Amino acid sequence: MMSEESAPMRHIDLGSPPALEPPAAGYRFPGPPPPIYSCTLTPELVAKAREELQEKPEWRLRDVQALRDMVLKEQPNLRTRLDDAFLLRFLRARKFDYDRAMQLLLNYHTSRRAWPEVFQDLKPSTIKHVLDLGFLTVLPHPDPNGRYILCLRPGKWKANDYPFEDNIRAIYLTLEKLIQPEETQVNGIVILADYTGVGLSQASNPGPFLAKKVVSILQDSFPIRIKAVNIINEPRIFKGIFAIIKPFLKEKMAERYVLHGSDLHSLHRNIPRSVLPDEYGGVAGHLDMSAWSKTLLDSEEEFIVEFCQPDPLEGVVLPNSMLFEGQQPGGAAQDDDTFRGLRSQLYYCY
Repeated sequence: MMSEESAPMRHIDLGSPPALEPPAAGYRFPGPPPPIYSCTLTPELVAKAREELQEKPEWRLRDVQALRDMVLKEQPNLRTRLDDAFLLRFLRARKFDYDRAMQLLLNYHTSRRAWPEVFQDLKPSTIKHVLDLGFLTVLPHPDPNGRYILCLRPGKWKANDYPFEDNIRAIYLTLEKLIQPEETQVNGIVILADYTGVGLSQASNPGPFLAKKVVSILQDSFPIRIKAVNIINEPRIFKGIFAIIKPFLKEKMAERYVLHGSDLHSLHRNIPRSVLPDEYGGVAGHLDMSAWSKTLLDSEEEFIVEFCQPDPLEGVVLPNSMLFEGQQPGGAAQDDDTFRGLRSQLYYCY
């Protein structure tokens, strides 16, 4: 049976703010789930999960056990967490379809092996320089739909600062922290990307090969629902940037991209002023990059347990259709050819 007691709270207030009043001060984010699963969803979120995710509270633990049995039967050597709270993330992300949840779980682990530059020794202390630069943060309060807002500022990064992969490491750790509360698993998140200061060097640096990997992880390898991507202050060359990304986006995800330019009124129609900082025409105070940095850095130990362990896929036989596996010979070369064409488009737009 469901319990309404919440997990211990640390660092972001989950309450939705009033329409145009600044939220109360303070930055508290829910801690990791307790060892024994106890549902923390409000009755309203239970109803939302039932309607949108086909989650039935009376069948919840039965469904978790079914997925656990699939893992133990089909991939007995997979070194993965099998606790209720962890497996629920994958079931919710795939609307309780066992087969799709199983595929997502395998993709989740496969992506780590496929991109060691991102996942090796992945812990907050190794991306402190990214946080200090102000590349990303999470706004202190969710929007009226209960969705936390991941704020990215790619213009803060320059190609000679550090490898682009470090930005991906910071984003991934942030997503791992965000997905811990059950509220996020049901409500999803919103991305706000501020392209102020983005020039040709930032636009062309990742290239389609890395862009494809990033999109594949977000769409197919991580148990989170990205409900909207709001782009603001995008330069003319963003058409070239989006041309790199769009071929890898699923139709539903592509439709969730909203380009606002410098029109803050357009942004406010999608994200209310009550949860936005002053810098984006909001009333929630100045943009504070330090609070989320502290939240991540304070979670060092739990990420060491999660990521600094032996390869979870060692001894696992994966199907040929697995994400990132079995790439066709010459795939990277084809990506390079595509990149040369897109790079010329970037120069033209710039």
